[in-house]
Amino acid sequence: MQNKTEPVLSKTDSILSARGLWFSYNDEKPALSDINLDIPKGKKIVFLGPNGSGKSTLFLHLNGVNKPDKGEVYFEGETVRYDAKSLASLRSQVSLVFQNPDDQIFSATVEEDVAFGPMNSGVPHDEIERRVDEALGLVGLSEMRERPTQQLSFGQRKRVALAGALAMKPKVLVMDEPTAGLDPQMVHELLELADELNQSGTTVIISTHDVETAYEWADDILALHMGKLVFSGSPEKFFEQEDHLLHQMGLTPPLVLSLNRSLHQLAGTPLQPYPRSLAEATHKAFPLKGRKMGRLILRCVDEDVNISSPAPHERSGIYGTAARRLAQAGKLDVHYLFHALESGLMEAAGGQDFILYTDSSLLKLAEEKAKRLEKNAGVSVQIVHETH
Repeated sequence: MQNKTEPVLSKTDSILSARGLWFSYNDEKPALSDINLDIPKGKKIVFLGPNGSGKSTLFLHLNGVNKPDKGEVYFEGETVRYDAKSLASLRSQVSLVFQNPDDQIFSATVEEDVAFGPMNSGVPHDEIERRVDEALGLVGLSEMRERPTQQLSFGQRKRVALAGALAMKPKVLVMDEPTAGLDPQMVHELLELADELNQSGTTVIISTHDVETAYEWADDILALHMGKLVFSGSPEKFFEQEDHLLHQMGLTPPLVLSLNRSLHQLAGTPLQPYPRSLAEATHKAFPLKGRKMGRLILRCVDEDVNISSPAPHERSGIYGTAARRLAQAGKLDVHYLFHALESGLMEAAGGQDFILYTDSSLLKLAEEKAKRLEKNAGVSVQIVHETH
């Protein structure tokens, strides 16, 4: 909950903070009321709240688009200032991706739009070219760089808007409802990219209405309701408050938590530790006692590779930008094109070896999720690192 007397955190603790932040549109009822928050560096943060709760308004304060009526915003412990030079510096480090890409895209072609931010920040031409290439590769639009933006689908326009933000090389990436309007595969690709960016040091902040995504993906949840910050803490602590806070906000618990509670009531399984994923919930519900575990085999594919003996089609998958690029080029024959890490853990916990082609930046995260499976469901999956 909010704490008005809490001091601003040091640069080593928090990358973005707010103290006593109030904001209204045209002197109407406050859209934000006395917001006090801290966002730690290098975390994955989800803002939850119904429409009209203030999420988008707050995001517009994080890179200086909105100026508070009262209170302060801090970036790396320093007060945000609103002169042109200070705002340009802030926006080069805190990139905001709007919910509607048409509010953000205005250049004629994909390449021009992605290059716009770095160009206006004085980035040298060669570096702009490199950033555009990298950003378009990350969002899977390398082949569309000369395409007119008006000819793109909604999902492609969302990717262009994201590429423009990534081209700024921000320390903080803020995305307002990034999964809205996307099909399931694109949602998983976006979250995998967010994982990859986060593992490389970027603080990632998103808003969403999807409680399943928020619960499984976030390090911390911040909840807004009627312009007020009503919660800040771990996903487990937030969804424990079903009887009052969730009902007040019109939210329901994630399915894995509902399953966990039902098993506790009907079968007497321990309520805690709480499962955070389908794999954890499944193996907590149906423990495979005495069965030999399979292996999760991690093959790093940052560099272009030639696969001499592809993995069995039904027990392999891709996770990360480099692996996805190889699969799209026909150099990897795999079954799981998205949600592969979760599927691999399920297969391995069921006794089958699973090969996960992934990027080096995601190896640590794969290991962390395997450890969490052991902690929350009592299933120990062997991690094996293989190189080509």
